[in-house]
Amino acid sequence: MAGTAELVADEVGHDYGGAAVLSGINLRVRRGEWLALLGPNGSGKSTLLRILAGITRARRGRVLFEGQPMAAISGRRRGCGLAYLPQSSEAPAGMIVADMVRLGRVPHLGLLGREGQADRDAVAWALAMTESAAFATRELTELSGGERQRVELARALAVRPSYLLLDEPANHLDLHHQSRMLRLLRQLAADGVGVVSVLHDANHALAANRVALLAAGMLVAEGGPTEVLNAEVLGPVYEDDIRVRKTLDGSSIITAQW
Repeated sequence: MAGTAELVADEVGHDYGGAAVLSGINLRVRRGEWLALLGPNGSGKSTLLRILAGITRARRGRVLFEGQPMAAISGRRRGCGLAYLPQSSEAPAGMIVADMVRLGRVPHLGLLGREGQADRDAVAWALAMTESAAFATRELTELSGGERQRVELARALAVRPSYLLLDEPANHLDLHHQSRMLRLLRQLAADGVGVVSVLHDANHALAANRVALLAAGMLVAEGGPTEVLNAEVLGPVYEDDIRVRKTLDGSSIITAQW
């Protein structure tokens, strides 16, 4: 049985059109840690994230949200406890940035939908944490791809969730904001949030507390970054000559042979 502060995938399996995309996945995400989902294209990472977020219902197995089946939890409780950031979304015509971020507070509003000080504080905090406050009054359609990505992250942060689930959050971000985003995810985990992120770049996964490596819909490795992010584990999964080099400061850089 899951603990009281865990998001659990229990023998999760899924398929599309009769083709299996996930099989027998067992994972636990605890509050206060960052789990990175890594794997080749088509390995099932995004599908697993959507299942953990309660957006897609697994065809086999179950997801437990702090000890309760996800299917038995109300939409409002799920919306207050879980925030999901997709790879991309449509920008409503004419919507300004601050209003988009305010959407993250909708699950917390009462029957009258009135915004309180806690909601305003959450929106201001989310805009500041994503360096989006400077364009809070601009329309979403006026923003660059990277700016839009930061606003989407701000919307998810405004929920002030127990668990934050992100699908390739570094998409469209420049080097500064990639680094800022990684530091932010580490800080959120240190502050007690359970973070799950699908990552495209294995180097970004070095910043996580744990890494789950998927291949062909199966979990092939799980553990700390040094246990999973090495040539012996990554090479067979990516079918390439993976190199892990140490820099002068002792950090690692992961590359495939050119």
